[in-house]
Amino acid sequence: MSNHQSTSFSSFSSSSTSNGQSTSSHFTQSVNTNADGTTVRHTSQNNGEPVREQVSQFDPQGRQLVGDQNGGQAQIEDVTDADKQYEERIEDEYAKREGGA
Repeated sequence: MSNHQSTSFSSFSSSSTSNGQSTSSHFTQSVNTNADGTTVRHTSQNNGEPVREQVSQFDPQGRQLVGDQNGGQAQIEDVTDADKQYEERIEDEYAKREGGA
């Protein structure tokens, strides 16, 4: 049995000024994969707002788990439109930083 584990982390910040108003945002993502599955942790924070955190867990087959992760029965859930929109915004932001959009 393999004890393979993989961890990755990414972070980016953006800021802009429009009509004298400055806005800034900071985003992070960490991904930890092991034999039990994958945990993805997203954080975001806009000017002066509290940090928002979203944690998603996936089984070894890639299906998203929801429910009580502390010993309770987890359920499999389809990715929602809100999740897809979030991923698209993050991808767009990465593309902007890399000069692709």
